[in-house]
Order: sequence, then C-alpha cells, then structure tokens
Amino acid sequence: MCGFSGDDFYHGGSLYPNPKEASLFLSVGHQAGFYYPLPKRSRVSVPFDFSGEWFVQKPKTTIESLPDECLFEILRRLPVGQDRSQCASVSKRWLMLLSNISKNEICINESAKNEKEGDDEGYGDEGYLSRTLEGKKATDVRLASIAVNTACRGGLGKLSIRGNNKSECRVTDLGLKAIGCGCPSLKSLSLWNLASIGDAGLIDIAAGCQQLERLDLINCPAISDKALVTVAMKCPNLAELSIESCPNIGNEGLQAIGKLCHNLRSISINGCSGVGDQGIGGLLSATSSVLTKVHLESLMVSDVSLAVIGHYGISVTDLVLNCLPNVTERGFWTMSNGRALQKLKSLTIGSCRGVTDVGLEAIGKGCPNVRYFQLRKCPFLSDNGLVSFAKAASSIENLQLEECHRVTQFGFFGLLFTCGAKLKVLTLASCYGIKDMNLKLPEVFPCVSLVSLSICNCPGFGNAILAVLGKLCPQLQNVELNGLEEITDAGLLPLLESSKAGLVKVNLRGCKNVTDKVVSSIANLHGSTLDVLNLDGCNKIGDASLKAIASNCHVLSDLDVSRCAITDAGIAALARGNLHNLKILSLACCALVSNKSVPALKKMGRTFAGLNILACNRISSSAVIKLMEHLRTCDILS
Repeated sequence: MCGFSGDDFYHGGSLYPNPKEASLFLSVGHQAGFYYPLPKRSRVSVPFDFSGEWFVQKPKTTIESLPDECLFEILRRLPVGQDRSQCASVSKRWLMLLSNISKNEICINESAKNEKEGDDEGYGDEGYLSRTLEGKKATDVRLASIAVNTACRGGLGKLSIRGNNKSECRVTDLGLKAIGCGCPSLKSLSLWNLASIGDAGLIDIAAGCQQLERLDLINCPAISDKALVTVAMKCPNLAELSIESCPNIGNEGLQAIGKLCHNLRSISINGCSGVGDQGIGGLLSATSSVLTKVHLESLMVSDVSLAVIGHYGISVTDLVLNCLPNVTERGFWTMSNGRALQKLKSLTIGSCRGVTDVGLEAIGKGCPNVRYFQLRKCPFLSDNGLVSFAKAASSIENLQLEECHRVTQFGFFGLLFTCGAKLKVLTLASCYGIKDMNLKLPEVFPCVSLVSLSICNCPGFGNAILAVLGKLCPQLQNVELNGLEEITDAGLLPLLESSKAGLVKVNLRGCKNVTDKVVSSIANLHGSTLDVLNLDGCNKIGDASLKAIASNCHVLSDLDVSRCAITDAGIAALARGNLHNLKILSLACCALVSNKSVPALKKMGRTFAGLNILACNRISSSAVIKLMEHLRTCDILS
C-alpha cells in the first residue's frame, strides 16, 4: 500500500513548468495506467498577485472609480439626445450629474455639431411638454429624469408639483436645481404644498428658466422675499403670479415684481400674512398699464389698497376682493371714485363687511361697464343698495347673490325691473331674507333678456314668486330650482309654460313636492329642445314621467332620476323610446329598480358614456358584472 495523506493529492495543473519535460516521463495515451482529471478552468479572469502568502485578486479599474469632477467632464461632452438619456439610466449618480449640467456647460465638438444640424434633436427651447408630479411620485430623482429626458423632445414648457404632506413629499431644492439646469424652455411652474422647498430651489429656477411666464406658489412656507426678488430680476417675461399661504413673502417681493416685471398681467395673493398696503401699492402703481386681473383674498390690507386699485387700475378687467376684514365702507367708496376702473368687466366681492348700500352704489357708478358681478356673504347689504347698484351699472349681464340675507323679494324684483334690458343670468343661493308672498306689481315690460335663472337653498321661495317670474321672464332656457321643498306643481307650471324660447336645462333637485304632472308638461312643451333634466330627490316622480320623456324628449343627453319612485316598468318604457342622444343616466338609490331592468339598460347603454346605479340594492352584483361586460365603453358606478 502507498501511504498518501490528504494533502498529497494533486489538485490539477502541470507538474513541470516546461510541458516538454513532462512528456518524457508520462504518456497520455490509452495505455497509461493512471487517470488524471483535466484541471478546472479558473472562474476569475483577472491577474493574480503571487507575492503574498495567498492569491490576492486585484480589483477592476472602471469609470465608476472616477471622482465626480472627472465624470462630469466626460458627461458634459455627450450630445443632447438619446446618448444622454441612455447614460442617465446607468445609475442614480450619473442621472444626478447629468441633470446638473446646464445648457452653457455642454461641450460638443464641431463635427458632432454639424451632424446634428439636420436632425430634430437638440436642446429644446420651444417648451412643448407638460409634466405633473403628485404625492409620492414627486421626488428629486423624477425631476432629474425630466430635466435630462425632455431636452430632446421639444423641451419642458409646463411643470406642476403637488405635495400632500411633509412625510410623503420628497422634493427638495436639489430637484428644482435639476430643472433649472436642464429646462431653460420652462414657461409655467406650479408648486403646491411643498414645505421642503426653499429659496435656493426657486433661485435656481429663476437663474436657469428665464423664459418663465407663469409662477404659482401655493402653501410653500419656506419660500421668502429673497427668492421672489430673484425671480423678478431674472424672469422679466413673468406675466402671471399666484401666491397663496406663503407667510414669508411680503411687501419687498411684490414691490420687486412690480418694478422689474413689466409684462405682469395677472396677480393673485391669498392668505399671505406678510403682505400689506405697501406691497399692494408698489405692485399696482408700477404695473398699471398692463395689469388686467387682480385677486386679493384673506389679507390684512386696509382702505389704502382699495384706493390704489381705484387710482391705478386703468387696465383691470377682472377684480376679486374676498375676506378683507380691515376694509371699510370708505375703502369701497374711495376705490369707486378713483375713476380708474372704467374697463372693469368682472367683479367679485365676498366676506367684506365694508360692502354697504352706500359702498355698493358707489361701485355701480365707478364701474359702469361691469357685466359679471358676484356678491357673497355681505351682511350689511340691503334692497336699496342692490337696486341702486343695478341702476348705476346698467351693463350687468350676470348677477350672483349668495348669503346676502338682508335682500328680500322687493330687492329681487327691483333688480329684474331695473336690469330687464340686459340681464341674462341671475343666481340666488342661500338668501334667507326672501319670503314668499303675493305681490301686486306694476305693469312693466317683461325681462326679455333673462335666459338663465338659478335659485338654490332659498327656503322662503314659493309658488307666488314663481308665478310672477313666469310673467316677467318669457325667454327662460335654463331653470335651476335646488332644494326648494315648498314649491309645488301650482307654482312651477306657470313658470315652465311661459317659456317661449324652449327650455334646454331644467334642474329640480330636491323639490320633493313636484309630481309627474310637471315632468309631463316639460316633456310635451319643451321635448324638442330639452338637453338636461335633473329630478334627483323628487320622490313623487314615477314611471309616468319616464314614459312622457321617452315619447317626447328626443334630444335629451343627460337624465337624473336618482331617489325617485321609478320602477322596472319605467326603465323599460325609457328603453322603448327614441333616445339616441342619451349619454348619461343616473338611477342612484332607486329602490324599486331590479335585475329586470338590466336588458333595458343593455339596450339603451350602447350610446351611454356614464351610468349611475349606486345603491340600487335590487340589482345584484352578478347582474352588474354582466352589464359591465356588455357596456365596455360606459363608466358604470355601482
């Protein structure tokens, strides 16, 4: 026996350094009595260092081992286009380096430039593309990717970033820096609910995106006047600016915008505690020749700001003044007597205790060309002020009153008599001062211009007022009576039957005492023009109404009979009608509609875009599934 220990075995490789010497002693033919297995090939194809006790593998030398400065020099020599996009996908490090290369830092040799002259690829200056990031999708990496990949596709023109809260939003100043470097064509930027964004990010945007025309800063508490001043200096083309809930933005930033942004056409400031009369005055006085839209809301400004508007607002066409607690009657009077608001077409005033009868009459005289006027939550306004305003502002076409509780039915009808020649749209919402009573009105010309009437949640509105409206407004086309539980067929029928132009939209939502008689009258008289009919909550409406609609309303496109007393028979009658234009049908909470209506719904649903069968408990889930399979192009709520 031969005594071999475990360490004496041969593990492969040549016994002699010279193969020729080995062949003198051993033959490799079949006659050999020994078997030597072939040595295994090494899995590592890198040189080894034999100087040490153990074999040491030397690490590879790759481009990743280069410092950022060297890699930056390499990447900036890549042409804009597919090459840069592919390199950006190598790693996060490469993406962030590429995204921080500005247009001026890109270095391309002459031959590469000549090759690109005939191509569509290039650094996009047009700004065709639009991107929106929301919630968890809003990250610095995504912004960097946008900055790199949109350059060769027309350039980024519009960017909107919407955060939800501090924990979810992962956008920082680094992401905005990438946009500033890679998107010089950016014209519109909207930042919403971004507590992590500060001055540095917006300053980088201003430095790199000097074509910026629109900027929205909504709930960005870390952005201050410093960034806004830089925007004013770097972005002279800024035309629209909206600032909301940014407590660190104040007078200095607005004054800089007014002084340097000579193309500013629209300004909206809401809930910024640092903004006062100095900021508003400096902004408006410097942009008086171009500023057309002004929106001031929830600010601690005084009568001085309104006086500035009345003196410098020579180009203002749209004015919104909401929740200005320090503004008094004198402020509105001074604004109106400034005589600058001659071009004003749209005026909205809400939650301003300074709106009194005297102030509103002055507004009517100082703004004679107002066509759209909305008043909200003005507790000191009465009938006298409303009628006086209507007499002075004879151009009113659209008037909306909401929560003006001192306005009564006398002011309501006085308004109709005064504006009867031009008033087209009248809306009353939650005005509790209007009470139903029989009125003896003088013989007057009817309000022939009124085509749209909307009365919502005014509990005092009843049959007597509706009967008078029927005589005064023969050209009504759109009628909305929401939540008027006191009205019945006796009041509605005269109003509906008096329309000579033909009703197009009728909304009787929540009118619980309306019956099939009214719907049958609407279908018979206005079936050829009726486009939208809403009967939601009219629980006395049944199958008779659906039969009248099926027979007469051939152009109807939207029908809502939710919470009505309709049954399967009514749905079947509707399916037999010639309603080829019907796109939306709402049957929510119709307890008497069951699986028997599914065949009728399948037949009608071929043209549907939307079907609402929420809380129709007698329609089973299996029937709903079959309905969805049959109506693949229809959105079904169940």
